[in-house]
Amino acid sequence: MKQPDKNTGLTLDDVRISVRGQQLCDVNLTVAAGEIVTVMGPSGVGKSSLLAYVCGTLACGFDAVGRVFLNGTQIDTLAPQDRHVGILFQDDLLFPHLSVGGNLAFALPAHIKGRGPRRDAVEQALAIADLAGFADRDPATLSGGQRARVAVMRVLLSQPRALLLDEPFSKLDATLRDQFRRFVFDQARKQALPTLLVTHDPDDASATGGPILTLMAQNDDVIVP
Repeated sequence: MKQPDKNTGLTLDDVRISVRGQQLCDVNLTVAAGEIVTVMGPSGVGKSSLLAYVCGTLACGFDAVGRVFLNGTQIDTLAPQDRHVGILFQDDLLFPHLSVGGNLAFALPAHIKGRGPRRDAVEQALAIADLAGFADRDPATLSGGQRARVAVMRVLLSQPRALLLDEPFSKLDATLRDQFRRFVFDQARKQALPTLLVTHDPDDASATGGPILTLMAQNDDVIVP
């Protein structure tokens, strides 16, 4: 495969992940800007490992080959902090020693300088998440849904060029899950982020409106339009 052109989204070129000599997955995939592709399959087929390889945090003991391109730039050779890939997990992972505003400010890129511009960026993010006025709140005082929205905005404030979602809705009840899912997908589309979602829930997959990549045991992968 030749190198993709700029602004082509996220491309996984013959990415193969194995552990102890056993291959888990073999993926060729392009996710366009603003598109959400779902990765499904049974436990142990390499779904989360695939995301870890994309963002540069694949655990020791796993072997991986293949190239990852983001808007035409090969990123699998870069350090995680240089890949500009945001990831959201099951847990919100908010810092308990920082306020809500402090958690958000932590993610701001270094080029946003000065107390005023950084405060404005945080306040704008809180307004988008329907949390205006929450900057000084302790994260421990927030509801689960509020914490989840802060976690999303923290990822987005880092200005990623692609978004990875590793079962981020799995711990929410049905009503909250639907609301939060729509919030995350809307933000990904508004920012034109190529997005990879790992989930076991068919409702998550159908809500994306995008393709589904099903990783099967014994490397029998199927893409459903």
